[in-house]
Amino acid sequence: MIKNLFFKKHSLFLSAGGIVGIVILLKIFCHVIGWEVLSVNPLLSGIIAANVFLMGFLLSGVMADYKESERLPGEIATGIESIVDEALIVYHSKDKQLALECLDALRDFTQSINQWFHKKKRTPELMQELRDLQRFFIDMEPLTQAAFISRLKQEQSNIRRILIRIRTIRDTSFIPSGYLIATATTTFLVVGLIIVKMDVFYESLFFVGVIAFLLSFLMLLIRDLDNPFGYYENSSMEDISLDPLQDVMNRIEQLQAMLMQNPQTS
Repeated sequence: MIKNLFFKKHSLFLSAGGIVGIVILLKIFCHVIGWEVLSVNPLLSGIIAANVFLMGFLLSGVMADYKESERLPGEIATGIESIVDEALIVYHSKDKQLALECLDALRDFTQSINQWFHKKKRTPELMQELRDLQRFFIDMEPLTQAAFISRLKQEQSNIRRILIRIRTIRDTSFIPSGYLIATATTTFLVVGLIIVKMDVFYESLFFVGVIAFLLSFLMLLIRDLDNPFGYYENSSMEDISLDPLQDVMNRIEQLQAMLMQNPQTS
């Protein structure tokens, strides 16, 4: 378990290191058999700078979605908490059984969201569970003020909007043609570094290894950041924390346990 956690936490570093190892071996092979056919050219540094600039453009693009995504689980948790508060008002004033059933549904819905993030539940099923909460809103309508019901429906709408936004971020890649040109440029550049001839061979191994590590790590990082909700991918490391949703589910369970222990509370 600890070993798997270590590899997952350092997967980007290890993957980039593996690529560098292959590049170094190819460099040595080309040096031994005399395939270093290119000479050091000032244009080489220009190509490296252009490639890093392109990487920076892609990184800034995916970071915008990533920063937005950091807020979304917390906003979902806030919406669920608001509905829980309204259920508690109903519990303490009018209908205990209806409130307890609503809390059960909210707990199951929160758990379904966690499963959906890990692709263990399909989006239509999750949306149907969200839609089914309307049954409790209808039953609560005679028991509370109309403004409270409007607030519940607004929270339901906000949660639906956020879920759709998360699905869009998760399923949409940032500028696929940008990835294509960045991958092609990086590949050509690394190949050029492998077959370029430098006066001191051991120095060339160092510089080629450093450049290959930088470019490969940036490419892997950008692809990882492009999907901040990649919990279902073994290689995904830079994922948004789902702690707000887990905390909400824990609080609902604690609240249910407390209400069951003190059923006379009103």
